[in-house]
Amino acid sequence: MLKVPMRGASASAQTPTKAVILVGGPSRGTRFRPLSLDAPKPLFDVAGHPIIWHNLKAIEKVESVKEVILIGYYDESVFRDFLKDSAREFPQLKIQYLREYQALGTAGGLYHFRDAILKGKPERFFVLNADVCCSFPLNEMLKLFDDKDAEAVILGTRISNDAATNFGCIVSDAHTKRVLHYVEKPESHISNLINCGVYLFDTETIFSSIKSTIKRRTERPRLIAYPSSENLESSYIGGEDDDDSSKEVLRLEQDILSDLADSNRFFVHETKDFWRQIKTAGSAVPANALYLQKAFQSQSEELAKPSANVLPPVFIHPTAEVDPTAKLGPNVSIGPRAVVGPGARVKESIVLEDAEIKHDACVLYSIIGWSSKVGAWARVEGTPTPVTSHSTSIIKNGVKVQSVTILGKECSVANEVRVQNCVCLPNKELKRDVANEVIM
Repeated sequence: MLKVPMRGASASAQTPTKAVILVGGPSRGTRFRPLSLDAPKPLFDVAGHPIIWHNLKAIEKVESVKEVILIGYYDESVFRDFLKDSAREFPQLKIQYLREYQALGTAGGLYHFRDAILKGKPERFFVLNADVCCSFPLNEMLKLFDDKDAEAVILGTRISNDAATNFGCIVSDAHTKRVLHYVEKPESHISNLINCGVYLFDTETIFSSIKSTIKRRTERPRLIAYPSSENLESSYIGGEDDDDSSKEVLRLEQDILSDLADSNRFFVHETKDFWRQIKTAGSAVPANALYLQKAFQSQSEELAKPSANVLPPVFIHPTAEVDPTAKLGPNVSIGPRAVVGPGARVKESIVLEDAEIKHDACVLYSIIGWSSKVGAWARVEGTPTPVTSHSTSIIKNGVKVQSVTILGKECSVANEVRVQNCVCLPNKELKRDVANEVIM
């Protein structure tokens, strides 16, 4: 009897699929300072949950995924508690953390742990970067993958032309959705369709592609400085005996995706929903707003009920103490055991655990660090930036500063002091007005 191959949702549900979340490691956390000094970025709370919790929440909705692997080079102890909590919250997912012995890059980490990924013979697997904030339309990517009999599907979104060159740019066929060309951070404009850092790969194809890239690298000398045509002679060629661990660093974006575009089976799913990277500490504030808005649209029970003093969406941890006369929102997250006093105003901000905002203080476009204190009648504020902006820095008096004010852990702002567009490292005491500074 002739078997007709299954397609669509029922086929997807039966095809073994895994998910990998790339969590990076401590040495790359410099742009997330001062927050990464006290919490690894993937575990930083945005909209009331660690950043990677949002990835898992999306993966949970894909019926065929039963196993999730986190790959990074943080110490194993970093994720121990999170993995225990996740096992309770996502019982249908087996979640494990695999540690790289050094930073291997986004493709290097996948290849290093290929045996773990291939265990159980999955035919395809998702790869999600942990520092991405979006609605993760994984089932839609899976449908495109099946419909096109694809080898790879990348998630893309359109942004403004002038910002696009800061990202990987995708040139695609508008009709077939096929990726024709991929360039990581091009020098000039080629497309405003950019890489969202979420992929679905055919298992066999991606590992053979990484393997052939490694083979190519070992067979030819590697340019240490990438020259322009004018100074080709002066560029430095890496020799065999160079003590250079970067030979092992392989990145999906720079080293693999452009080659995949040469095949005819690489497609892009373009999302019209929200997307942004969480690179800098300040970018946690717009990410917080986007996730809260999504939770509000889906009528999440976790959010505070709207009222005269709660302008939705607002997340208040059950252990936090918020005075009924304080006004919160929109887009505010209040962490565990935080205290917000009478008459305080908090808008477009993240208040972390054990922080205290005293009476009649004002916190706008800011992150208040763990156990930090904002005095009575004090004002801690950043500058609003357009929703479409993918940068969290602005120019003030000719100087580039963070648009979001960030107080690190255990900082204190004295009564009636104003802090504007500042980044404040942990354990600092602010007794005078300060603006547009990094306080070290």
